[in-house]
Amino acid sequence: MRAVQYDRFGDLEVLEVRDIPVPHPAPGEVLVQVRAAGINPGEAALRTGALAQMFPSTFPSGQGSDLAGVVADLGEGVTEWRISDEVLGWVDSRSSHAEYVTVPAEQLLARPATLDWPVAGGLFVAGTTAWAAVPAVAPQPGEVVAVSGAAGGVGGLVVQLAVELGATVLGLAGPDNHAWLKDHGATAIDYSDGPAATADRIRSAAPAGIDTFVDTFGHGYVDLAIGLGVRPERINTIIDFEGAQRHGTHAAGSSEAANTHDLAEVVTRLADGRLDLPIAATYPLDQVRAAYAELERRHTRGKIVLIP
Repeated sequence: MRAVQYDRFGDLEVLEVRDIPVPHPAPGEVLVQVRAAGINPGEAALRTGALAQMFPSTFPSGQGSDLAGVVADLGEGVTEWRISDEVLGWVDSRSSHAEYVTVPAEQLLARPATLDWPVAGGLFVAGTTAWAAVPAVAPQPGEVVAVSGAAGGVGGLVVQLAVELGATVLGLAGPDNHAWLKDHGATAIDYSDGPAATADRIRSAAPAGIDTFVDTFGHGYVDLAIGLGVRPERINTIIDFEGAQRHGTHAAGSSEAANTHDLAEVVTRLADGRLDLPIAATYPLDQVRAAYAELERRHTRGKIVLIP
């Protein structure tokens, strides 16, 4: 089979698509033929070595956690799945960017027929991160919630989940995404003129102040939220861990909701149309470098997904 691997930390050029043996499922595992696998900023940080102290790597390293596909083989003791079942889920082994991957049976859900392959395959990290980030700030009906990176894979789901709870949502995004935010119940705030202008626009949109802030982008938005008078316990960032430590804010993300129960909550909402996860682009496996180049520009609406 073909799989994405790299032998050292570095930029995009270290990524290679190699021919390697198809893995065999161990007891309790399922072999999945991958139909779609999302890519995420955290994987780029792992590849560059930025997270090496927190998450050590061994080489050659694979890549990827999100996946959706078809069950191709069963390990000993697996009874809840059958060959040809359509599934979605995740791995913790950095290996989903491949044509086949072995997955613990308990980390899979059935793919609803209404969920397209790219959405199903790009869901786990974004879906569970959003599902954890919103309760961390506990928005109440009528409260004002500001969301940075509001049209990204995580941010777009955060916006919709906060709207579902009855909050008034201010979505920070570039002009190209303002119509999408309006269509999903949010007020769009242009961030493109810098932090001071962004803060002024937030104050103008919410003259009585904002109650909570969910940062999905980093680059100073925790500081901006503090400057707007938001209490630290009503701020959550999924990326600015230094800012969270400095100000005592929440930093809840995917690890707090990395289970099939919470993932199923997001899947159900997507399947019945209450949530929308746009697919910005799909790439074949051999264009993985181009996929990450687009991701790392950080102007994506929704998710970028590999199609092995």
